[in-house]
Amino acid sequence: MTQRGERPPPGADRPFRIVSANLWNGGAEPEAFANLVLRLEADAVATQELSPEQADALARVFPHGMLEPDRNYTGMGIALREPARLRRLKLPHRDARIADISCVRPSGAHLELELLNVHVRAPHWVPGVRTLTQRAGQLRGLLRHLAAAPHRRRVLVGDLNATPMWPLYRKLVARLSDAAVLAAERHARAVQPTWGPWAGSPRLLRIDHALVHGVAVEDFQVVPIDGGDHCAIVVDIAVPVAALPVADASKQAASV
Repeated sequence: MTQRGERPPPGADRPFRIVSANLWNGGAEPEAFANLVLRLEADAVATQELSPEQADALARVFPHGMLEPDRNYTGMGIALREPARLRRLKLPHRDARIADISCVRPSGAHLELELLNVHVRAPHWVPGVRTLTQRAGQLRGLLRHLAAAPHRRRVLVGDLNATPMWPLYRKLVARLSDAAVLAAERHARAVQPTWGPWAGSPRLLRIDHALVHGVAVEDFQVVPIDGGDHCAIVVDIAVPVAALPVADASKQAASV
């Protein structure tokens, strides 16, 4: 049995590891973050507030994905160890990014899931009706997307700018399960906050989330990022022992 955060030896079946991180519009140190996700042996990396320098560093270590950096807090990206179909979900202010993952382990174990990378507009950013309207519109768009294929295996990650006390979080977990809570219950440990007001400050709020449906969560970690005001979150998704029958997989793909 491996310890928390460790990976099984090469060649062994292992969980599908997703890292999600808000990179503070370039504030997080680019090379240090790229090295972090390498050390974590991530399979997929979802980023919010991605700058061009951070995107360049990440692209050097993850050959696949869709990185769309910017310098105005709207940069987003998904970097992948293996290729996948990538698309956008149109939302107000900031689109979600989607990767349709198909993962096969050495034993033949197979996992198909939809990975959504989301950055919900902060309610305190230029406070006013427009900000709240955009935030509400993002939530409505996400709920419509979830309702369109309610049985699909999926993992929604990102900076939701909502603690578990906020209505936005509660409306999403009415349809999805909180991976941090599932792992905390499984391993009998506390759920950790992810954000603090400056780099290196104590983390005060839990606003970065991984919400899941139709998959088993093996573990969840909160990991510091050099130079960042957010910690990265790391979620391990169990890869099923049996592959989906080809016909069923095709039928499922056609239905979404």
